[in-house]
Amino acid sequence: MKGNRICDLFKIEKPIVQAGMIWCSGWELASAVSNAGGLGLIGSGSMYPDVLRMHIQKCKSATSKPFGVNVPLLYPDIEKLMDIIVDEGVKIVFTSAGNPKTWTTHLKGKGITVVHVVSAVKFAVKCEEAGVDAIVAEGFEAGGHNGREETTSLVLVPQVRKAVKLPLIAAGGIATGAQMAAAFALGADGVQVGSRFVATHESSAHLNFKNRIINSNEGDTQLTLKQLTPVRLIKNKFFQEVDAAEKRGATKEELSALLGRARAKKGMFEGDLDEGELEIGQVSAQIKEIQPAAAVLEELWSEFKVRLTSLRQIQETL
Repeated sequence: MKGNRICDLFKIEKPIVQAGMIWCSGWELASAVSNAGGLGLIGSGSMYPDVLRMHIQKCKSATSKPFGVNVPLLYPDIEKLMDIIVDEGVKIVFTSAGNPKTWTTHLKGKGITVVHVVSAVKFAVKCEEAGVDAIVAEGFEAGGHNGREETTSLVLVPQVRKAVKLPLIAAGGIATGAQMAAAFALGADGVQVGSRFVATHESSAHLNFKNRIINSNEGDTQLTLKQLTPVRLIKNKFFQEVDAAEKRGATKEELSALLGRARAKKGMFEGDLDEGELEIGQVSAQIKEIQPAAAVLEELWSEFKVRLTSLRQIQETL
């Protein structure tokens, strides 16, 4: 897409970023998206350092196109992850869940393009001050960990666009070309898509989880665990236990004990649909087929162009 700031920044053909989601975004998905003209991201949040190195090396072998790594800044061994990213020559890093000032200068000093994910305007302003290269504005519709403000994409994206001058990527509730066109109308330069890429052949999510996604309906997800870190989940047995605990006034310690360890791995990677944590966005209700990642990207792009043509035709009649 000539002249597009996201395409120019990442040196990609289409301004579509595949989100770096834990347990779902390994080298196979990232390389497939990059090969199809978008930007694939490896989700490092569920990886030990040596596992991340392996995924980066396999991704480099599978694609000659740009790809990146998503790094949650709350990761306990983050120094090791960053050392591996630099050592392996990764050129693009998306950071999230933390202060962008902590790593941006270091990464940019190594020649790495840095993007930070935000859920509120005040964080977007801090990103610009920290010197990041672009911002992802992620609305409350998104799956996984989310903002406490519960601001929808329709509200968040134009507010961030007004507040900062940086290239802007819209995220949350985007799974179709029509939704991508809406994001551009709000001021975005590109989009980040998560949920729809989970339900692809190359996603490392368990088949049980993929099938649960394509069989989901409106209202099947909800934001929960707000006392800890808000997260959008599919309503299953584990969700109902959390919901009941929150309604009876459970403390943070009780909720932490209920959450336990490896709950997301159990659900999304191992396929336990009852006891696992199933992180997915509201837009999952629109996803009805498991497809190759390249087909998803092409559908997004084709419908986006059709919608832009339709909008131009409407404009001509006004």
